[in-house]
Amino acid sequence: MGKNESVHSDQSASPSSAEIESIEKFQRAALLGNWSEAKALFEKILPTDQIAQKVTKWFTIDENQIAEILATVRAELPTTEALMVGKPQAGKSSIVRGLTGVSADIIGQGFRPHTQNTKRYAYPSADLPLLIFTDTVGLGDANRDPEALIAELLGELQQVSDRARILILTVKINDFATDTLSQIAQDLRRQCPAIPCLLAVTCLHELYPAEVTDHPPYPPQLEELNRAFRSIQDTFKGLYDQAILLDFTLEEDEYHPVFYGLEALRDALADLLPEAEARTIHQLLDREVGETLGTLYRDVGRRYILAFSIMAATLAAVPLPFATMPVLTALQASLVGLLGNLYGQTLTPSQAGGLVSAIAGGFLAQAIGRELIKFIPGFGSVIAASWAAAYTWALGEGACVYFGDLMGGKKPDPQKIQQVMKAAFASAKERFKEVPKRNAKL
Repeated sequence: MGKNESVHSDQSASPSSAEIESIEKFQRAALLGNWSEAKALFEKILPTDQIAQKVTKWFTIDENQIAEILATVRAELPTTEALMVGKPQAGKSSIVRGLTGVSADIIGQGFRPHTQNTKRYAYPSADLPLLIFTDTVGLGDANRDPEALIAELLGELQQVSDRARILILTVKINDFATDTLSQIAQDLRRQCPAIPCLLAVTCLHELYPAEVTDHPPYPPQLEELNRAFRSIQDTFKGLYDQAILLDFTLEEDEYHPVFYGLEALRDALADLLPEAEARTIHQLLDREVGETLGTLYRDVGRRYILAFSIMAATLAAVPLPFATMPVLTALQASLVGLLGNLYGQTLTPSQAGGLVSAIAGGFLAQAIGRELIKFIPGFGSVIAASWAAAYTWALGEGACVYFGDLMGGKKPDPQKIQQVMKAAFASAKERFKEVPKRNAKL
């Protein structure tokens, strides 16, 4: 309310007759779709620097507001909980790596103990998760009680939740000692029949004939694999909704592609999950944004930026009990804080919000002058889904440059950051221009 009142007080002075005439001309030009003339008239009425000053105020919210907004945003996100059940070394972490694009080391550090027999990893962050992976530990260990594990898993699945859930049974192609896993699957299926189950058969290369040195075209047509796959499917018959073959390896293993069967995994999840969650995962698997830039930090940073850009686009298309600008700010403060942690810089939410203003200040003024003006009238529609996604992407790229300079012992160069954000915004607009259509049904 205070922000709106201050804006209104700025405009309380009665306009002159010349200003009224300019406003009427602007409205006519806008209604007729003559945006070039409308832009010139609007800039005459209210210069771009004044607009930037007003809008920049909307991006300033305190830490308590950020916490409140993030709690509301968290409830609106299309989050998927994936319960991973399988023996150690069965490829569960590789599936997480394939779905998130994050390195094995970071995923290993991201998993945290959840119960006695499970650990959990939230992506991109625990505060704003799009994917939550719960991994069973100790399955197949003679010292572990399978009944206790089943009880824990059932406790997880029977909790009331609005999130989409899926059970992923992970079995190595050459592992036929699966009695315990089959018992667990039977109990889970019997007591939670509404939760879809995906059977993922992994580590295919371990059964390749000697003459096969790389992945064959997918799906593989090798008799050894097909025979083993059929046997595993028979073992788990009636306990799963779909079964797929996967082989997610490391770059140094020299199998190509590294994520063999990723499209099959994506399509299976699309079939088994609700539309909103399936669409989010499909967007996360857009490999164009994972182009190697030469550093682990920038590569991982881009995966986080993508996730938050998708959030921004999704939430911009869904009415929330908060104005869009503060929601966008809270998301971006969370993103900058996460990127800071990645680069070894710990920031509080208020510090992250201040850094957002510092990084984005000059860029925001340019964006308003060059981009947002075209949306007048109806200034509230400025932050459309594609614009929100592109702006969040650009800010994330700028933050990576900022933190990268600090890590390298250099003073961040504001001009370089602005140039990076400008280029990133331009390319991201093209990438996310279809987002509003994709999110229209959310």
